[in-house]
Amino acid sequence: MDRKELIRTLYLYLFSLIGLVVVVMGLVQLVDLGLKVFVFKKADQVLIYPERFPVPAVKTLPDQTTEELTLEEQEKIQKEQLEYQTKQREADRERNAANALAMILVGTPLFLYHWKIIQKDKKS
Repeated sequence: MDRKELIRTLYLYLFSLIGLVVVVMGLVQLVDLGLKVFVFKKADQVLIYPERFPVPAVKTLPDQTTEELTLEEQEKIQKEQLEYQTKQREADRERNAANALAMILVGTPLFLYHWKIIQKDKKS
């Protein structure tokens, strides 16, 4: 085996391996996401201690004076915070799914193309 052929063989195996690793990483991310969504439903929730981020008891009016929030306003703020957390979690899941699918879509052809060339070279 001459030097040029050795370099070509190493290149083909290296890029086949890289493609396979990228596909496996994408599949691992999809399985992780699936487990978090369907099995371990609390795994990706971020718990925030209420004492650390309390609902404000006062609001600032346009004339720079303050006024106490009513109980309904405080509950509304808490509800908005929970809705925000839910939307953030959904956005994170979609981002993870898109990333995993992109890895699979890029890694699969990379692996298959180089592996096909390796198999063709072995036959000849």
